[in-house]
Amino acid sequence: MKKIKPLYIYLAGIIICIILFYLISPNDKNTSTSSMTAPPGDITNQQMPNDSIHRSLTNPLAEKPSKDNVMNSIMQHMNELKKDVKKHPNDTLKIREYADFLNEAHQKDQAIYYYNKILKKDPKRIDILTSLVFIYYNDKNFDEAESCLNKILNIDKNNVEAMYNLGAVYATKGDRAKARQLWSKIVNNFPASSVAQKARESIQRL
Repeated sequence: MKKIKPLYIYLAGIIICIILFYLISPNDKNTSTSSMTAPPGDITNQQMPNDSIHRSLTNPLAEKPSKDNVMNSIMQHMNELKKDVKKHPNDTLKIREYADFLNEAHQKDQAIYYYNKILKKDPKRIDILTSLVFIYYNDKNFDEAESCLNKILNIDKNNVEAMYNLGAVYATKGDRAKARQLWSKIVNNFPASSVAQKARESIQRL
């Protein structure tokens, strides 16, 4: 894989510290982010994250990135989103956009606060619960991740992504029996799903 230039590594180190794991995102059902056994924070051979914070760094027409202009751009956009949320406190789309940006900027506590504001308005937002799962999992708060996944399954008992991810949380906590049980359920009950193959592979690694 193509290595990141030293300047990009420096900037990425300031902005983001990636913890790699193999939970499945519902927005990418055919792939996972990585294996949970990958070393945390190792971005030496990883491509620049494709989010709103880092996207400008890879634009060949953009100004050559530096610590100051990147941070200024981030803060300006963050302040604009915050103003929009204050102006439209009941607009969950704007709240979600702001929460996502805070999440990307690794202001996790603030992101959690705004995600929960959305859940107070609509407790059945699976997309918001899933975002919280990833935050809690990355922070090794496995109990909260498990709680959010159980809420998703209470809303949609056949949500195979949540089912698989709950198995991943159990496996990380050392409860291999529960992980195997969930992954076997996916293989048996949803054999045609894209998650079933990953479940089979995960069972073999237990």
